[in-house]
Amino acid sequence: MLKLYYHPSPNPAKIALYLEEAGLDYEMIPVDTRKGEQHEAAFKKINPNAKTPALIDADTGATVFDSTAILLYLADKTGQFALPADPQVKAQALSWLMFIATGIGPYSGQCVHFRHFAPAGNEYGLNRYDYEAKRHWQLIDDHLAEHAYMAGEQYGLVDIALWGWCAPLPFIMGDDDAWSKYPNIKRLFDEINARPAAERAQAVKAQHAFKSEMDDDARKQMFPHNH
Repeated sequence: MLKLYYHPSPNPAKIALYLEEAGLDYEMIPVDTRKGEQHEAAFKKINPNAKTPALIDADTGATVFDSTAILLYLADKTGQFALPADPQVKAQALSWLMFIATGIGPYSGQCVHFRHFAPAGNEYGLNRYDYEAKRHWQLIDDHLAEHAYMAGEQYGLVDIALWGWCAPLPFIMGDDDAWSKYPNIKRLFDEINARPAAERAQAVKAQHAFKSEMDDDARKQMFPHNH
């Protein structure tokens, strides 16, 4: 049995998709970050970085945190959605996987923070992260203009990693029409959403009533540096 420590946000979503695609038995353990549960000592023993997702594998006794590490761990363990064997294709897969981990995720997250949650007067920060988020997403869209999938000729691990960040794209950009600017990403996103595993992954968040309000207490839990 696998235990997935989950909050309904982009990085945990990609792990839920992998688990559903691979048909693996797992238990969803809710971590309500707006209530500050990620800061509890018991969870920080699992992930000292106090972020979701995290995974405990009862079969091996392994504990894994960081969504990219979890994807690679599960692919290595199960052989499902493993990185391509061909060295050139594998190199591309690793490159794009890390691009999502170190570029798409962090810049999109900071763009959301400065656009939607930071106090007024942070125009420089918003401009910086808005520019970088758009630049990173454009590189993905340009790549998908020439390739059906992120790596190789088949749906794979990199596509699963990207999917987690696609749903909030209009919110990230502060633009309800954002999808019109990234038609190639939208094409892949729609294709993945049509898969039964994606529907099941999206339903995981309904297993627990996560706090949705970004009230003062939630801000304190999410952004402790301001309190």
